[in-house]
Amino acid sequence: MSENKTLKGGEFLIRETAAKDIFIPEEFNEEQRMIAQSCKEFTDTVVNPQMDQLEKHDRELLIKMMKEAGELGLLGISIPEEYDGFGQNFVTSMLANEEMGKGYSFAVAYSAHVGIGTLPILYYGNEEQKKKYIPKLATGEYIGAYCLTEAEAGSDPNSGKAEAVLTEDGKFYNLNGVKIWITNGGVADVFIVFAKVKGDKDLSAFIVERGWDGVQVGADEEKMGIKGSSTVQLYLDDVKVPVENMLGEQGSGFKIALNILNLGRIKLSGASIGACKATIDYAVNYANERKQFGQLISGFGAIRHKLAEMVIRTFASESLTYRASQNIDDAIESYIAGGMDKGQANLKGIYQYAVETSIAKVFGSEMLDYVVDEAVQIYGGMGYSAETPVERAYRDSRINRIFEGTNEINRMVVVGELIKRGMKGEIDLMTPAKEVAAELLGIPDFGSPGTDYFENRKKVIVNFKKAILMTAGAALQKFMDKFADEQEIIMSLSDMLILTYAAESMMLRVEKLSGMYDEEKLSLYKDILDVFLYDLAPKIHKAGLDAVNSFAEGDELMGMTMGMKRFTKVQAVNVVAARRRIAAKLIEDNKYDF
Repeated sequence: MSENKTLKGGEFLIRETAAKDIFIPEEFNEEQRMIAQSCKEFTDTVVNPQMDQLEKHDRELLIKMMKEAGELGLLGISIPEEYDGFGQNFVTSMLANEEMGKGYSFAVAYSAHVGIGTLPILYYGNEEQKKKYIPKLATGEYIGAYCLTEAEAGSDPNSGKAEAVLTEDGKFYNLNGVKIWITNGGVADVFIVFAKVKGDKDLSAFIVERGWDGVQVGADEEKMGIKGSSTVQLYLDDVKVPVENMLGEQGSGFKIALNILNLGRIKLSGASIGACKATIDYAVNYANERKQFGQLISGFGAIRHKLAEMVIRTFASESLTYRASQNIDDAIESYIAGGMDKGQANLKGIYQYAVETSIAKVFGSEMLDYVVDEAVQIYGGMGYSAETPVERAYRDSRINRIFEGTNEINRMVVVGELIKRGMKGEIDLMTPAKEVAAELLGIPDFGSPGTDYFENRKKVIVNFKKAILMTAGAALQKFMDKFADEQEIIMSLSDMLILTYAAESMMLRVEKLSGMYDEEKLSLYKDILDVFLYDLAPKIHKAGLDAVNSFAEGDELMGMTMGMKRFTKVQAVNVVAARRRIAAKLIEDNKYDF
């Protein structure tokens, strides 16, 4: 991972990335595609045909499905070979997650198991713990769950009341507490439980087995969606946890929890992409069959607009998610090459891109909500019927904006983590912010656009970044150490960052495709990019104005208002014609194939 090639986390705001240095989904190799195909066959033949029964809280069926997935090796894709896994890289595990994301609420059970239910032991466990638990989790003999949330400790997990007290003989911890919203809780054999050792300020983590005395699993919760996943309360009543089952060091649980959530966030984005593609397929299939006013509804402009927009947003999410995933892989390899333990290298690589993982989570979950909502609309009255797949997709989507840290928390992380790294000197935010402030005082460049397609788009994205730096720099100067209290401004800045990262990721992907596709094929991807940039510019402009209007006044406000207008200017696009071309391909293929 050479510094001039791969940017550090958050550095996309101040440095340009070359298209050749990012990974795009079109570059998956044959082995990765075979793994994805195995996941697809599993969701198509095992999961989806039994989804009605699974949604009746059929724990036995869920256990059976998980074990079948384990037998096929689908639970051990990212587990090292020495623990009976396949040892695949992060990008491959993301692709598997995407395909499994087409399996509705089973995807939640799967993701919880292979992610937050398994990886804390793999990354933080000692060798004895890993040998004891990881092979069984990799093969499906054990199912894993993660127990962090409590009734009074949701977004602030370190305020939990669960407590562990060391016994007099020093051999056990007596564990007491109640954990809520435990995914896989009704079927899990192993729980990662977070609690404070009596007297400690921070959480510790423990590996708890279902069969131990004092472990009681509640009934499955009745939920709005994801009914096929088991969600329960877990009651811990004087559970004797052997001291050797503490995970990591005492008091390190909060760090473990946050690092594992960073991983869960981008994995959720991958699953959202899969769910989007499946939902788009249902929507276009229906539009190509349903007739109104004597013609197929796929011929109507209003429907084509929806179909095209579903494609555009899914393509954007996919672009940014795999860009960030490859960055994580590169960082992991770099740390391992430097002599770091594999588990620590994985954690450090994921944390390095904490800004991007939160961006992926927010963008992916909100994009999926849009796609399923429009799919229901395309189905019309039938979309509201439980007989249709889009009704289930709509129900199952809503949780994603709450899972793995709410989108509000993640928006705070995007800005907070970026500023923290700037304050530490890990990335230089001040110099480019000052340059933008100086530029505002200079004479604007009203030169006409050049002829190079990608150079023009890069200039648009550079200007989006200037709008962010201008706003953030002025806000930090105004509020200083009180900036963290200005959540509304932080939310606006976060939206600007999220949209800009999405735009740049898509632009770089299309630029890389220009070396792989002929101009005729590439033109459709240019349509996707042009519509996306055209739609984003006023959103970034609005978010920026909302922020500066809340703290600036007089000449400063006037200058920044003019700057915001200058930095969010884009060329006119015939969005009707572009969307019609995008929709035409989708309608002709009768599936998402972009």
